[in-house]
Amino acid sequence: MALIKQIRQRTGLAIGVIAGGVILFLLGGDLLSPNSSLLNSSQNIVGEIAGEEITYEEYVAKVEEFRIAFQQRTGRAPSEVEMFTVREQAWQAMIVDKVFKEEYEKLGLTISPAELVDMVQGKNIVPELRQQLVNPQTGQFDKSQLIQFLQSLETADPAQQAFWAQQEQLFADSRLRIKYDNLLATSEYATSAEAKLEYKSANTIADASILFVPYYAVSDSSVKISDAELQAYLKKNQAKFKTGNSANLEYVSFSIRPSKEDSAEVISRINQLTEQLRTAENDSVFVNRNSDFRPAFYTFRPGDEFPAELTSNVDEMVEGETYGPFVTSSSTYISFKVSDKYNGTPRMSASHILFSTEGMDEAARAQVKIQAEEVLAELKNGGDFALAARQYGQDGTAQNGGDLGWFAKDEFVEAFSNATYARSSTGLIPNLVETEYGYHIIDVTSLPKSEYTKIAVLQLELIASDATRNEAFRNADAFAAESGNRNEFTENATDKGYRILQANNVDAGARNLNNLQNAREIIRWAFAEASQGEVSPVFELDNAYIVTSLVSKKEEGEAKLEDVREQVKGQVMNEKKAEIIKKALEGKATLEEMKAVYPQAASLNEVPDLKLSSSVIPGIGFAPKAVGAIFGISEGKITQPISEDVGVIVGRLNNLTPAAEIGDYTSYQASLTQNAAQRTSYQVMMALQDLANVKDYRYKFF
Repeated sequence: MALIKQIRQRTGLAIGVIAGGVILFLLGGDLLSPNSSLLNSSQNIVGEIAGEEITYEEYVAKVEEFRIAFQQRTGRAPSEVEMFTVREQAWQAMIVDKVFKEEYEKLGLTISPAELVDMVQGKNIVPELRQQLVNPQTGQFDKSQLIQFLQSLETADPAQQAFWAQQEQLFADSRLRIKYDNLLATSEYATSAEAKLEYKSANTIADASILFVPYYAVSDSSVKISDAELQAYLKKNQAKFKTGNSANLEYVSFSIRPSKEDSAEVISRINQLTEQLRTAENDSVFVNRNSDFRPAFYTFRPGDEFPAELTSNVDEMVEGETYGPFVTSSSTYISFKVSDKYNGTPRMSASHILFSTEGMDEAARAQVKIQAEEVLAELKNGGDFALAARQYGQDGTAQNGGDLGWFAKDEFVEAFSNATYARSSTGLIPNLVETEYGYHIIDVTSLPKSEYTKIAVLQLELIASDATRNEAFRNADAFAAESGNRNEFTENATDKGYRILQANNVDAGARNLNNLQNAREIIRWAFAEASQGEVSPVFELDNAYIVTSLVSKKEEGEAKLEDVREQVKGQVMNEKKAEIIKKALEGKATLEEMKAVYPQAASLNEVPDLKLSSSVIPGIGFAPKAVGAIFGISEGKITQPISEDVGVIVGRLNNLTPAAEIGDYTSYQASLTQNAAQRTSYQVMMALQDLANVKDYRYKFF
């Protein structure tokens, strides 16, 4: 009943939790393209969806809805990093709403008032409500809590009533999406001919010899390429080179990592505190007051893993002793004190294989028991327990080899606990153990232990001092002030010995700049404020101050040759090399003769189990055209030289083993239908987004 109390105390709190699950469903796959547009000059437009401009105010209102939902779901305000996710969810929700609304109307899909009532209080209550309104005593959905809450809405304040109305709308939107997706899924069908082809593709096997000549077999210097050829290739293949909003930046980083003096100060402090910890009267109070990390006082039960910094430096932990300081892998300094050792509730470890009998009658239970006894006999004869658990286990531990970890006697059902705690040695229990869940084969891995250990942990973080940070900022600020443009930026950096770093093709929506984390403000400045050649003010990141200069910006659309010259040149180069290789192989009757043309670079390999359904040739890579060609020739014949992304391939079919005929292809038919149904919803969603011509200008604002 605590949930309903929270609903009354805090407007929409629990229902906001419910909204999170619905929102995630509505968002479906990733609708947001990383590419965006700079074409809209309005200062108040954050994007366009299906030709409709989205204002800053409209978008921020939607973000606020999601921010509140996050806060109600987690009990805290989102961090700036989490706000990025909140903004993405809000944007995607707007896309879903505007893109799918028209589709629902075309199809006549609606949610009637009666259906909505049924969803929130009838026989088919939505899972989001059922999962949240659970009686803590029974663990089952408690409809009375829901009815009580709905009745209380009649006298609730308007804000709470409005919030519930919003949640009902989310439930309705979710149901509409389910209806739409179900329509798409049930429209898929695979014919028996398609199923037969799928079966034959997966089971027809070729024994082939493969000659592979990589493009580097021909030197770059032997290939001449003109700008006209590059332009012609780009014009013909523009779809390969479409660009999004991106920028090229140069920057200088001024580290604010701890100095030697900072390190010496922390070492001195940890040494002093460690000595004080040795004689502290109340260890938990001392470490919680002085450690930089919380919690700082732990109780380790039998089976719990002690801190690696302690076990790697101390062979035997003695009660009352203090150890350290040590340096951790994250460059903090840490000391430990073994405050107490005492005997507590015994704990042991075991693995099991569960043969479930829940819901079975006596005859079925007897069959399960026979199977369990057969497996037990195999294990007694030296079988692999973990392997058997993965093969036969019928609970969540199966994938972990049946490992149950460490447990106290009262944590398991009585029959199981009695059997394990009665053991005087580790190993396989010779008899099956029956519980209400079924039959268990049990392997005792550790006998009961009762020693508990309390450890105080004193840990100090090594961070830059104010003096270190101030010095770094002064240097960065002076450099930015003296650099009025990119030329001065370069000259000043060179004079002062600062290293200029490059960040090329930075996407407008990116959050990181090379390896610099949380650099969103720098990227937003580059796209929303900066002009080419401009130098930025000082930006503060986690471990550095950054001064950057905008080298260039590219807008979304068809690529220009100067922007993609190297990529285009590489493609044209490979095409010309392919023709050179093919000409060199002309007149050669065997693969061996062809290999002799390029003895150092070419390879000739045997592939005895190449499948028709494969798109990869072992040892070579992605080569679907070559695979198809090999299966298209007669035994003993060789293919024509085939150009693939990785090089030129020639195949010889040594032997073909056709797939055996089978009488029933329905399983393949069902698999094809199911796979297509799973893909259809996403594919249609992406197609609708393309038709809606979504444009994202949010990078100018956030």
